[in-house]
Amino acid sequence: MVSVRLVNLTKRFGKVLAVDHLNLEIGHGEFVALLGPSGCGKTTTLLMIAGIYRPTEGHIYFDDRIVDDLEPKDRNVGMVFQSYALYPHMKVFDNIAFPLKLKKVPKEEIREKVRRVARLLHIEDLLDRKPGQLSGGQQQRVALARALVKEPDLFLMDEPLSNLDAKLRVEMRGELKRLQKDLGITTVYVTHDQLEAMTMADRIAVLNHGRLQQYGPPEELYRHPVNMFVAGFIGTTPTNFIEGSLVVGDPPRFEFDGVSIPLPGLELGDAPSRVVLGIRPEDVVIGEGELEGEVYIIEPLGRELIVTISMSGVHIKAITGVDSGLEMRRRVRFSIPPERVYLFDAATGRSIL
Repeated sequence: MVSVRLVNLTKRFGKVLAVDHLNLEIGHGEFVALLGPSGCGKTTTLLMIAGIYRPTEGHIYFDDRIVDDLEPKDRNVGMVFQSYALYPHMKVFDNIAFPLKLKKVPKEEIREKVRRVARLLHIEDLLDRKPGQLSGGQQQRVALARALVKEPDLFLMDEPLSNLDAKLRVEMRGELKRLQKDLGITTVYVTHDQLEAMTMADRIAVLNHGRLQQYGPPEELYRHPVNMFVAGFIGTTPTNFIEGSLVVGDPPRFEFDGVSIPLPGLELGDAPSRVVLGIRPEDVVIGEGELEGEVYIIEPLGRELIVTISMSGVHIKAITGVDSGLEMRRRVRFSIPPERVYLFDAATGRSIL
């Protein structure tokens, strides 16, 4: 396994700046997710690490070695793509063995390594089939086996679960995480699905417009987002954002359209007067408090409900239990706990807490 260090990594395609001076450190055996919307630069970054793209500026280190000019075949990386890229005319055995045959590994050693990795991924009974005879989940395991059979120092995955149905995707998330921890291979995983990143990665690098927004453990990104983009992108139900004014006092208060929310205990320093308050739906408390609104929409999720409350022209989403007894158009009281609030500069989007 290796550590990976990206230093001012930049990639331009003509006038398009795809990756903008990215600095990132990935430790030995660490599972890091590159997370962001389409076009944010995450796949371009992965392909530069693999050697498929050359950086316009900056450097890529494997341990202490600069690999900017090293060919992909010499980097000892295993890659799994969204499309799996299996050879349809080859049996599963030959698909897995292909990278070893390119290296002219002896036949007996190939046979032993292919069967070992097939047992690891529970596909040993599929070795005589062709890809067209396999389900999506089985094809994904074959693609993983082909990458692992090389015994790579670095595992690179580009949205490998996006072609699977929802149930299988959940199952494979757990399998991939177990596999990575068992093997201890340093892994970089590209995804636009924040749930995948949150449940699988040791650390997450959130990218937007080619720039790193925040890098840290999932819990840190969830509870301490550095800006509105991260706060809005991390979380299964989007964060509520309300623009208003910050009134300094004891305690300070957030005000918008005649509504006043006290914020005791917050250290605000030289905060701007115009701010955006953020609160996650799971942190809004329904049934008690000084705030009141009308139930606008109720969305059942099985064991819980997403409730949208309309108050002073603003829609606030909350998550509550199915036994709450709420009905649409009914008035409801609720509270916003100050210790769960985010505050952002309305002009820059940066956190001021």
